[in-house]
Amino acid sequence: MTLYIGREASKLWKRVCAETSTEINLLAENWRYILAGLICQYIHGLAAKGVHYFHRPGPILQDVGFYLLPELGQDKGHISEMLFTCVFLSFILWTFHPFIFKVKKIYTVLLWCRVLAFLSASQFLRVITFYSTQLPGPNYHCREGSKLARLPRPQSVLEVLLINFPKGVMFGCGDLIFSSHMIFTLVFVLSYQKYGSHRWIKNLGWLVAVVQSLLIIASRKHYTVDVVVAWYTVNLVVFFVDKKLPGMLCFPLPLPFSLSAKAEKPSEWQDHGRYEWHPS
Repeated sequence: MTLYIGREASKLWKRVCAETSTEINLLAENWRYILAGLICQYIHGLAAKGVHYFHRPGPILQDVGFYLLPELGQDKGHISEMLFTCVFLSFILWTFHPFIFKVKKIYTVLLWCRVLAFLSASQFLRVITFYSTQLPGPNYHCREGSKLARLPRPQSVLEVLLINFPKGVMFGCGDLIFSSHMIFTLVFVLSYQKYGSHRWIKNLGWLVAVVQSLLIIASRKHYTVDVVVAWYTVNLVVFFVDKKLPGMLCFPLPLPFSLSAKAEKPSEWQDHGRYEWHPS
């Protein structure tokens, strides 16, 4: 038994080392794309904080979702955040599964190049949208009488540049159309839909996305239009970036190839020998 555990541990260590070496090489070639994507995340957060200075609380707009879905209440607003956190962490863990499991589906660096491209393109459209029209926030901390509904004029540029994460993100106002939570959720679900291997997880992902949408509306964190626009915009963005602009996404993710084509791949790719997956 001890010998078996030692042998399996040795295999796991070799697999982790081999995968780490491959990913480091890919990161060395594609770090600019990763860095650009992370910078876009910061710019998006900066824009969301900036629009908060323009937010003016007012009467909550008429909304079909608010009529159809009962209000969860301020004390239950954390439910949607807990679900989103589970989705977020689960996706991150899944992107690193090649380091542990034998079956090779993705390269972590290349996948994150695509995910960050999807997020950045969607967030770019989002920033344009919520700066075009500022709606009175339906969330509790954005309503008339709340101290957080209006931000005082900044005393310095540094005050604006420091986003005050995560409080500044959790209690922002004015960045409504369209939902940032739904951008992340849909990008993650669509990415697993294409590169994941378990159909039941794919179906579960879509179910979770629908539940997340309903919880966001029931928590009064967004108007229904914010969620609806996110659904069709993110899907179109992912389709356009993935299908129409493949050359702008560093390198394509590995697809199944024949044994003859395999011989033409770099040696570190051949060592894995794990390409039995077929995209659905």
